[in-house]
Amino acid sequence: MQEVENILRIFEEVRVAINEEKISKLRQLSDQTNNTASRTQDPDNIAVAVIIYSLGKILEREQYRSYQGWKKFYKNMLIYIDKIINAMKNNRETEVSGTLKLMRGEIENISGKLRGYARDVFRKAQINKASKIYEHGVSLEKTAKLLGITMFELAGYAGQKQDSYEPELHEKSVKQRIKLAMEMFE
Repeated sequence: MQEVENILRIFEEVRVAINEEKISKLRQLSDQTNNTASRTQDPDNIAVAVIIYSLGKILEREQYRSYQGWKKFYKNMLIYIDKIINAMKNNRETEVSGTLKLMRGEIENISGKLRGYARDVFRKAQINKASKIYEHGVSLEKTAKLLGITMFELAGYAGQKQDSYEPELHEKSVKQRIKLAMEMFE
């Protein structure tokens, strides 16, 4: 994992934000992580960005707190966050990577009515974060591969965003449009 001090700070702030129920802060922290992920293209940094964003989206839905499986999910997330903070402070990178995988699994496999929502949130988080990495100038193909999504998903999402990295298609030269099309089929 690259930029360990930054990621440690972010997880410490995630813990505080959750304790103080400042859930909107999680999106800001995810965006900060995304900047690191764009520069380093490190899978663990990317996972951090996606997980924090997903966690924020799930926690902001207060009605889900009454659903079956919520208490276990919430408790496990706090345990995982503490585990990551502790592992990072003690330079145990493998433990951080393993715990990130456990968090992802917990989000994707939450029980009851939350399962479908959590999976959808996680997929959309991957696409959202991919779009932001793409905006930082990483190629469409590389970004899609880094986040495990298709180039079509990424291109569709990035194309919907008005502030996306790519200028409007009609403003591109023919050469630029051909290059973009070729990237999609590489």
